[in-house]
Amino acid sequence: MRFPVAFPWPSNSRQAAVVLGFLLLAACLLSDGLVANSLLTLPLVVAAAISWAVTRWGVPKLRELKLGQVIREEGPKAHQSKAGTPTMGGLLAVPVGVLVGGLITPSDPRLLAVGAITLAYMAIGAVDDWRSLTKQTNTGLTPKGKLLLQAGAALVFLIWAAAGGWMGGPEAGDVALPLGWVLPLGLLIWPLGMFVFLAESNATNLTDGLDGLAAGCGAVVFTGLGLQLMLRGNLGDPPLAAFCLAMAGCWLGFLIHNRHPAQLFMGDTGSLAMGASLSAVALLSNSLWPLLVMGGVFLAESLSVIVQVWVFKATKNPATGQGRRILRMAPLHHHFELGGLGEEQVVIRFWTASLLLVGVGLLLLP
Repeated sequence: MRFPVAFPWPSNSRQAAVVLGFLLLAACLLSDGLVANSLLTLPLVVAAAISWAVTRWGVPKLRELKLGQVIREEGPKAHQSKAGTPTMGGLLAVPVGVLVGGLITPSDPRLLAVGAITLAYMAIGAVDDWRSLTKQTNTGLTPKGKLLLQAGAALVFLIWAAAGGWMGGPEAGDVALPLGWVLPLGLLIWPLGMFVFLAESNATNLTDGLDGLAAGCGAVVFTGLGLQLMLRGNLGDPPLAAFCLAMAGCWLGFLIHNRHPAQLFMGDTGSLAMGASLSAVALLSNSLWPLLVMGGVFLAESLSVIVQVWVFKATKNPATGQGRRILRMAPLHHHFELGGLGEEQVVIRFWTASLLLVGVGLLLLP
């Protein structure tokens, strides 16, 4: 992930976060000025301001509760200095996005469903984080237990969405693709929906490994989803678009305290909720294709772990227990970090990749 030297990169994550915020704000202002029924700026700004204030208030409270992150020993050695940084920051940011997004159009029942699944995944992440903190290890819930809780919450959402007739296109189970193509899945939308929840929430979780990485990418992808919802014709989908921008705003406000050097981490509390919210919006608005493209950084992070583990197991020597690794370390952001890029450099480049992917997604609208 190298870029021309002449490209005017911000020199640090503080400057980059400011630029990122202004870019997302400009995109919302442009949409509100040119697209009928677009109301994206208000939820973005309100959620960002409240999230910033709540997070600023909450950081010392989390320190008092001694909710400090436990750093995994097998990770980059430079990260050991982050041990003790308050975590579970998702408890401060996520409810802000859900409340602001829900209050923009409180009469839309879909927002209650999206908010509920977002908070449910936040609760699952909070239990996972709490168990990790109390055991003073980097592992909380068992993988099987965590997966079952995520699947159970997703199933309730899918039943709720099906009962409301909210899932798919004009025909239930249709998945919109570019160039007017449609993938008619019918009942297969159920297992796909379950897969999207599990894959996306765990992808955002894997991405949350560097200061500000997941928060910045999440804000960009939520903004992209909101923009494409207003650009797809038929007067767009203002309620879900506004909800997306409220979630983008809550992560921008959080990012001010989460950028390098981070004052707190979102934890699984935030990363799982982020993935669930993206999945829910995509399923209810027939935006699975835009989420796949715009969330390409999340996809790459997840695939890097899958491929790394698969290659290692496939080439593992029974005698030595060693196998081949195609990356220096997974997830992908650690590969670049161990390759000599500073943490802030990796984060800024991944934010930029997310911005570019949002642009591609807007060009390839369903």
